[in-house]
Amino acid sequence: MRDLLPEYDRLTATGEPVGRAVVTSVWGSAPRPEGSSMLATRDGVMAGSVSGGCVESATALEIAEAIGRGSPKLVTFGVSDEKAWEVGLACGGTIKVLVEPGVRPEVLAAARGDGGEVLATVTEGAGAGGSARVLADGAVEGALAGVPAERLRAAALDALRRERSATVTLETPAGAATVFLEVFPRQPRLVIFGGVHIAVALVPLAQLLGYRTIVADGRQAFLTRERFPEADELILAWPEEAFGQIGLDASCYICILSHDPKFDEPALRLALRSPAAYIGAIGSRKTQAARREWLRSEGFTEEEIARVHGPIGLELGGRQPAETALAILAEMTAVRYQGGSGTGEQRGGGAVPA
Repeated sequence: MRDLLPEYDRLTATGEPVGRAVVTSVWGSAPRPEGSSMLATRDGVMAGSVSGGCVESATALEIAEAIGRGSPKLVTFGVSDEKAWEVGLACGGTIKVLVEPGVRPEVLAAARGDGGEVLATVTEGAGAGGSARVLADGAVEGALAGVPAERLRAAALDALRRERSATVTLETPAGAATVFLEVFPRQPRLVIFGGVHIAVALVPLAQLLGYRTIVADGRQAFLTRERFPEADELILAWPEEAFGQIGLDASCYICILSHDPKFDEPALRLALRSPAAYIGAIGSRKTQAARREWLRSEGFTEEEIARVHGPIGLELGGRQPAETALAILAEMTAVRYQGGSGTGEQRGGGAVPA
């Protein structure tokens, strides 16, 4: 929904009511995942997608009908292989879509906010229509009729951890409730220490994937707007000051690219003491081996040391800065969505030989 906010503002500026459809369940090879949203006005002006083009027209009609009657409806669409082929997809599937006559205030608030929350909505069964909000710290605001708060919390936090919206079935005294968990994760932050040539290529690629980009370096010459015109934030400081200003947390993906021990070592020390989602460090296998020995001497455990991805990036075979940046983002993506872990040495690769 976040990516549709500009379109929502544009459509509502006309004064026309704007409804929403959101994918709640997917079976087969449907092209769009749970949480994919589409907006439409009563006269059929659309934004977003629930199926990659297969059922958008039918969905727009459902939204118009929902606006007219003023109530939501759960709709099932089957996308045939033939229809999918017509719009350039390999095969079809089945999706369930929650069609609503408007965008609920809590959805807008979550989409416009910093993230780290889940909106739970009962789409079928006991307590249909009820909703609640679960925050990243486990706080539950509101209640779903008959659903124990601890079960809702566990399911919502699991979805938030995976950064994937999902539909779950929760038992209540009145029977089963089908609950759609719409995830609004915190925006991931790419934290780069070392404004080197790879960082220059990495920043715009990361922004395409939705990262907020922060580049820090203790060297003024490496940290200019000419080098990083698109970076969200530039911090001229040593690792201690820079990371303290950033506030490292679980939304951070840290790339240590300075290739200078006086920067690398304090940066690694601080990164490993943080809950960062990803830590990668540039350097050859020989450099990584020496670095691991140094980390052991600093008192870090083998499990902690294994958090460092080094050599940084998946082994894709390329060596140009943009190719290395792509390899780093590929590894970050694998960690983000698949829980990939281990060092480059253990994975048998690493994109940077230097």
